Amino acid sequence: MTDDVVELILTDHRRFEELMRGLRDITADRGRLRDEFATLLVAHAEAEEQEVYPKLRSKHAADQDEVEHGEKEHAEINEALLRFAELTDLKGDEYDETLEDLVEVVNHHTNEEEQTLLNDARQHVPAAEREQLGVAFRTARQVLLDTNCGRIENLRLVVDKTASRTG
Repeated sequence: MTDDVVELILTDHRRFEELMRGLRDITADRGRLRDEFATLLVAHAEAEEQEVYPKLRSKHAADQDEVEHGEKEHAEINEALLRFAELTDLKGDEYDETLEDLVEVVNHHTNEEEQTLLNDARQHVPAAEREQLGVAFRTARQVLLDTNCGRIENLRLVVDKTASRTG
């Protein structure tokens, strides 16, 4: 297993895809999958904002606009995730539409991040530093996972914090 931050982020992106496929499956344990997805998504984004984005900015591997755009997309994801987490009926049209809204913002963000920030990191951050950054990312992410950061109460706090930060 590598500690390269790019590979760690990509691994999470692939897990998001698997979970989203599972959430579409009517025979799956959608409640369990939703909880896992919410927790991983929140931990991933928070760890990126705490550890990865500031380092990429300081290394000039990403400019301020790219980082702010990534943070804005995280806020959009969190809002869509909260709407999804608040659903009580895990089947039917409302479920499908709310899931599709979430899938759309997650896929948009991961595609864009892979094409910009992660490629910038590959080009401008030496492998040894990407490994150090990966350890910091993985550690921050694990702390968040251990607190079950995807709980609906925490999601509301994250959304409120972002809303107050962006005005």
